Amino acid sequence: MPATSKWKSKNCSVCGSTFTCGAMDSNQQCWCNDFPAIMPLDFGQDCRCPECLKKIVAEKIAEFMNLPKAIFCWSGGKDSAYGLHKLRLDKTHDVQYLLTTINDTSRRVSMHGVREELLDRQAEAAGIKLLKVRVSEGTNSEYERQMEAVLLNAKAQGIHHVIFGDIFLEDLRAYREKNLQKVGMQGVFPLWKMDSQWLIHDFIRRGFKSITCCVNDSCLGKEWVGKEIDAAFVRGLPAHVDPCGENGEFHTFCHAGPLFKKAISFSLGEKVYKALEVKTDNVCPSSSNTKGFWFCDLIPR
Repeated sequence: MPATSKWKSKNCSVCGSTFTCGAMDSNQQCWCNDFPAIMPLDFGQDCRCPECLKKIVAEKIAEFMNLPKAIFCWSGGKDSAYGLHKLRLDKTHDVQYLLTTINDTSRRVSMHGVREELLDRQAEAAGIKLLKVRVSEGTNSEYERQMEAVLLNAKAQGIHHVIFGDIFLEDLRAYREKNLQKVGMQGVFPLWKMDSQWLIHDFIRRGFKSITCCVNDSCLGKEWVGKEIDAAFVRGLPAHVDPCGENGEFHTFCHAGPLFKKAISFSLGEKVYKALEVKTDNVCPSSSNTKGFWFCDLIPR
């Protein structure tokens, strides 16, 4: 906002926070004009703060369009962030929750190895409540049992759609849809069959920031973990590696971009190698040549 004394401070009648409003100066246009025409008169004669108004407008848009309620299966990586952002732009579903599988022993996101605290910060920055499927045994049966319980609870709230960021793995989609059939829910795949080369460049172009947190040693070496996803990263990938890592070549942590109201701060920690073991979520395809994975610890700041 322009640094001028004509801009006046006001207190939001919803949350009480102080914000600056240009409507008090006849020569300035109030920032409320940037919001959709769906703004109803029953909001009152006074402005809300930007964050409260955004929430109210989002609720009104969902109500007006009667969007189906959904859960977004959230890994915390670039495809999840891009997929959720795309949904918000396309206005196809009203995402009620993010859902993530957590290793309850390490308190980290399954497969990605990202600390639970960073996951919490992502959900807060995206402004969506977070559901956690906690696993400890390291078996698919435990994962499916815990996931089913969470989904049935969501279904009781009127949620019938579950959204995934998968791009082209047919067997993975079939696995997900088979499990959803058991609870009478429907899978949604907003990135399905998109060109992964185009997708990763559009992800970068839109201002998203992401870093590799795990790489498969059959595809990439230690030097690739803890690297920012940018144009140079994509250009440097070996020819056999999908630009989005869709075959499980690498996993990422998205820490900034248009989806978030603020960036998630962290520093790079130790790089650790772990031998291949059965994963809890059955969503990380790996080559028969895979011996293990390199992880980079991301430390919250």
